Amino acid sequence: MDKRKFLQTGAAFLAWSATMGMRAAHAAVDAKTKLVVADQSEFIRHLLDASGQRKQIGFQLDLPNFAGGPAIFEAIRAGALDIAYVGDTPPIQARAAGVNLPIIATFTREVAQYRLVQHASAGVERLADLRGKRVSYVEGSGRQVFLIEALHGAGLTLKDVQLVHLRVSELNDALRAKAVDVATLIEPHVTRLAKQIGARVVPDPQERTLLPSTSYFYARPEVLADVQKAKAIEAFLAAFVRAGKWSNANAQAWGEHYYRRFQKLDAESASAIQSSLSPLIFQTAGEAQPHHQRLMDTLLAAGSVPRRLDAKDSFVSTFDAVVTANR
Repeated sequence: MDKRKFLQTGAAFLAWSATMGMRAAHAAVDAKTKLVVADQSEFIRHLLDASGQRKQIGFQLDLPNFAGGPAIFEAIRAGALDIAYVGDTPPIQARAAGVNLPIIATFTREVAQYRLVQHASAGVERLADLRGKRVSYVEGSGRQVFLIEALHGAGLTLKDVQLVHLRVSELNDALRAKAVDVATLIEPHVTRLAKQIGARVVPDPQERTLLPSTSYFYARPEVLADVQKAKAIEAFLAAFVRAGKWSNANAQAWGEHYYRRFQKLDAESASAIQSSLSPLIFQTAGEAQPHHQRLMDTLLAAGSVPRRLDAKDSFVSTFDAVVTANR
């Protein structure tokens, strides 16, 4: 793979990629086309399967599973992925590193998926109690900006806590071993650690209102310039949005498939998870930009990115029409 081409981030190159993607809308997808999409917690795989949308995809779709944005970034830099499902921070960290991976689709929930989870004896009753605590820090993950926002909610900064730099895969064990006092986790790990070690979420009401739970699909620019790949992305996104709508309307069936059968959770735990989730909302590039700018500015204020970035340069509107047509 030509690294110089990959690192090219000029507006002209992205505009050219978007134009080529639009032309793909008039081309049929060759059944031999292969699209490799990074998944996390096998969410996409099971959403497509449970909704029946996987059967509607007439090309080769590979969904390798990853643990967090940093590992995905390395894989997409190596050319092993076409597009990726990531949290809200990885596209910003990529741009800060000089790599613009254009965001092609956005989906969000009004209530955050992340939770601040403490071991049983940590003694954190409100966000202000985070001062001086050992707190997990996963740079390049959506957990990063969530923690920063939590600290801001209590009038604190990253300098007011002891940051323990970890990988996503290390968070559960770190909390079990009390190597950290608080970790930023998602389900089903929150529920599992509550049962296993008596872990509990920080009960401050602000913890549930800090940020919406926003995720993106981003792409290698070269992929958007490939007619067959771009058409496959269009078909994939249409199926994904329809699958998300299905999960909103069929919460019980989705919970039974994903939380009970796949994640092996008991009925009480599965119900608790689903009751904490707000519906999936699918956004166009223009609709998603204000929140993305807020995230960028938050990371800048915290010193986590070296310069101010403009959110509009992170998005292409190539696939907006397919999102709006299916949402």
